[in-house]
Amino acid sequence: MIRSLRPVLFAAGVGVLLFGLFAGNAFSGATALPKPAVDEQQTADKGSETVVFAGGCFWGIQAVFEHIKGVTKTTAGFSGGNAKSPSYEDVSSGETGHAESVEVVYDPSQVRFGQLLQVFFSVAHDPTELNRQGPDEGTQYRSAIFYETPDQQHIAQAYVDQLTQAKAFSHSIVTQILPFKAFYRAEDYHQDFALHNPGNMYIMINDAPKVSNLKKQFPDLYANYPR
Repeated sequence: MIRSLRPVLFAAGVGVLLFGLFAGNAFSGATALPKPAVDEQQTADKGSETVVFAGGCFWGIQAVFEHIKGVTKTTAGFSGGNAKSPSYEDVSSGETGHAESVEVVYDPSQVRFGQLLQVFFSVAHDPTELNRQGPDEGTQYRSAIFYETPDQQHIAQAYVDQLTQAKAFSHSIVTQILPFKAFYRAEDYHQDFALHNPGNMYIMINDAPKVSNLKKQFPDLYANYPR
């Protein structure tokens, strides 16, 4: 499958030959969405909360969230499955139950959970794609939010309901809202991949546009990285 060969193909430059294929399937990330009607209150004191997002290749999800003010740390990895300490190859098989995910640590005094959700649904991925994003197919690329608190669960579900009632998308939202169980860090070469490989064809076609759209749609949230 194309997806399983992604690192090899693009590291070797063969991705240029697949430009037309990937460009035709890439998520444009230009969906304008309303703010969440239900959100947490902005706190005055600095703090730290964590949520795990899954929405296709973790390279792109991490590239988006590491550019948000108030996000203090992002880690690419795997969540939602049963296998313990899976490798990238294990998850790519589609047999572990895990999804490529990004653990996002944020300061609620600087950015609210609802704002992260708005970014996730509007520029980070297409929440109406079932078990795929762009050129990547399989349950490991499903859309999911692994919440860590009851408030996160409530706000996430309320936002999905809000977007559904508003008919914000032409197709149904398929994002799973699930309790967090475990997160396994991916190999070092996956961490901040878009940052370290801006000329990679996969990144240029599929992920760089998401960061550009983040900057255009959410200028008040956008932060240069590293910072």
